[in-house]
Amino acid sequence: MNSIHPDADLIKRLGGPSKVAEILCIDKRGGAQRVQNWIARGIPSNVKVKYPHIFMPELAQAQTSQAHAATQTAAQGV
Repeated sequence: MNSIHPDADLIKRLGGPSKVAEILCIDKRGGAQRVQNWIARGIPSNVKVKYPHIFMPELAQAQTSQAHAATQTAAQGV
């Protein structure tokens, strides 16, 4: 049974298992295989949380926008 997790498409868009392992600075020995396993199992949530700008860019962007809005409000003294 070799199913593909929805995260497989994201890994592919980022350049494949070897490239993702390189981006995350995962040890070269076994790093690509580790990421390859995520194609079937999914990217671990702790990895997604550690690198939200890579794996959850819409969330990272929303947080940046909210922080910017809060800073602007505070600067205006509202």
